Amino acid sequence: MRGQAVPYLMFNGTAREALEYYQKIFGGELAELKTYGDAGYQTPEAEKRLIHGRFQKGDLFIMVSDCSPGSSVVIGNHISLVLDFESEEEIQSVYDALREKGTVHMELQETFWGSKYAKVKDPYGVIWDLNYPKA
Repeated sequence: MRGQAVPYLMFNGTAREALEYYQKIFGGELAELKTYGDAGYQTPEAEKRLIHGRFQKGDLFIMVSDCSPGSSVVIGNHISLVLDFESEEEIQSVYDALREKGTVHMELQETFWGSKYAKVKDPYGVIWDLNYPKA
């Protein structure tokens, strides 16, 4: 695995606003601001909701997303931990182990952002975003 687990915060349509708030407080930079519309969702709110965004100031690194159009955030699904992997074998091994007793939110698959990715909630309620960046 690469580095530390990164917090991934989920919002009900205010992800961009939250990132701008954190930037105002901490300084730093915003990056990768992509909407659901950018990913091909065809709903009225898709152009406004972020499917992914990042904030970074030195070692402080946060990723955010709005929940998908038609969904809402509830306590317990609004924060996950992101792990980046160094190989397909490593991500496959961790994915297989987590799904054994966990709940798969997104199967391990190729993504539009060029990574192999999965989202799994472990039996203790912790949500893990598993990411293998291929580029």
